[in-house]
Amino acid sequence: MKKIGVLTSGGDAPGMNAAIRAVVRKAIYHNLQVVGIKRGYEGLIQGNIEDMNLSSVADIIHKGGTMLRTARSDEFMTDAGLEKAINVISVFKIDGIVVIGGDGSFKGAQRLNEAGIPVIGIPGTIDNDMAYTDYSIGFNTAINTVLYAISNIRDTSTSHGRANIIEVMGRDCGDIALYAGLAGGAESIIVPEVDFSIDEICRRLIQGRNRGKLHSIIILAEGVVENSYEFAKEIEKKSGAETRLTILGHIQRGGSPTAFDRILASSMGARAVELLMEGKKGKAIGIRGNQIYDVDIKEALSCQKKINQDMYELAKILSI
Repeated sequence: MKKIGVLTSGGDAPGMNAAIRAVVRKAIYHNLQVVGIKRGYEGLIQGNIEDMNLSSVADIIHKGGTMLRTARSDEFMTDAGLEKAINVISVFKIDGIVVIGGDGSFKGAQRLNEAGIPVIGIPGTIDNDMAYTDYSIGFNTAINTVLYAISNIRDTSTSHGRANIIEVMGRDCGDIALYAGLAGGAESIIVPEVDFSIDEICRRLIQGRNRGKLHSIIILAEGVVENSYEFAKEIEKKSGAETRLTILGHIQRGGSPTAFDRILASSMGARAVELLMEGKKGKAIGIRGNQIYDVDIKEALSCQKKINQDMYELAKILSI
């Protein structure tokens, strides 16, 4: 192992820059060359590659987004696209690649691995939808961003005596809604993994109002209902509470990463380099019980994500 490449792919996540920094500096510490592959697999196909040094990653640990930029690449998932990527890897004499991203990025990493390219995957996605790891890079920052929004919205909601629905990301995984909802004291949390009753939500609103509660917060994961605005109107009609909808959108993806995400990203980035130096390939790095560990990427992709049912029930109990 003489030269390694690093790329970020798919949706950006706070902490990706910290992971890039760790990969670059850990590799240089061990006298390895490092190149940055810009715009993910699309950049790999196009040969959008540049040498990196210590200064390349200076002053980025606190920045959101990804300095290497990111993109989705349909071409890479074709045989012709994969062949182009392999040719570029050969031309630039890259011996191994660290891929930072989510489920789709890991599928791309698995394709490279099957083609004989040593690859290590680092989970970087705010959705926290990769079941093999307790946490992915960016998730902690995202839920704190949502929590900040909940606090702000609660202020105005209390002033007007309103109910507020806050729509968060997580179309297929309700972790953002669940964690932020529990931390923010939401009255109801609606996630894709658990069926919900609009009548029960309205009952909670009415009971809270009857005991003098001045506001109500409902956390809604995107995609659970067909039309969020119509859903808000139905809540208002059934409960009699003036209801507003706030869609947080991509604000959840940005921002300076939390200390947790910076440390997680740094630890995972450094471990990725170690695995390549040890001759390992096709591995996904995760965290379980506060310990960094690795599994085969194929195994990581096969794990089925489940909602933390105990946490969900706790959130319901505490919001009575």
